[in-house]
Amino acid sequence: MRDGRAMTTAVTNAGAPLTGTDVLPTIGMIVPPAPDVVPPEPLQLYPDGVRFVARGLGLTSLTPDGYDQVIDRIATASAELAEAGADAIALMGTSISFYRGPVFNAELVGRMEAASGVPATTMSNAVMEALDKLGARKLSVATAYGDAVNERLSAFLREAGFEVLALESLGIVDVDRVFDVTGDDLMALGRRAAAAAPDADAMFLSCGGLRTLSVTTPLEIETGLPIVSSAVAGAWAAMRLVGRDPSVPGYGRLLAAG
Repeated sequence: MRDGRAMTTAVTNAGAPLTGTDVLPTIGMIVPPAPDVVPPEPLQLYPDGVRFVARGLGLTSLTPDGYDQVIDRIATASAELAEAGADAIALMGTSISFYRGPVFNAELVGRMEAASGVPATTMSNAVMEALDKLGARKLSVATAYGDAVNERLSAFLREAGFEVLALESLGIVDVDRVFDVTGDDLMALGRRAAAAAPDADAMFLSCGGLRTLSVTTPLEIETGLPIVSSAVAGAWAAMRLVGRDPSVPGYGRLLAAG
């Protein structure tokens, strides 16, 4: 474990700066938007025993061209997070890790680990691990994306061994619009996806910018399906990467299972 006591940008879950005497495992998070801001899900779910630091990539559009413009910054961000004391690194963007397929997703992990010298994962890996944990193979998929990215997601999932029974989406291209999506929007999207795939054994809510914590349990109750969402799966997998217990009651079946 890295000491990380010289780090200046890490925060505890309450948002308080860490003192020079705190020595906790540090999770570095690469976030697609520009600001170096830790997403809210890990901060809400894991208040103790770990700290987080982030580097932003400057992504502006949820399109293959948008991802192409920032993809080469991932190695640099990984190195910077290692310099800041990260013990492990998670790429907290789903589409930027799946849009070129499973082989490239695996290559991204290799680039991150080579640049940082610490273990790394992607949000796409986190989602697949979460679905495996729940024993899910037949999926109802709900996304924030437009058609071009949805097509790549479907191809990625099928190549990875999952069956996409239905896909419903919000059709968002501008990254900033993702943060305007409400809980009511997500409930409606989830209902459409569930209705379109009555034989599904899980629902996947894809896009790390969607704030799904408040809707996970209600959607599970209403649809009868376990819910795997990008941001929650990313936080869950990051905790596992540093050897911490990721289980948290009250936020759905995945986090209850640990």
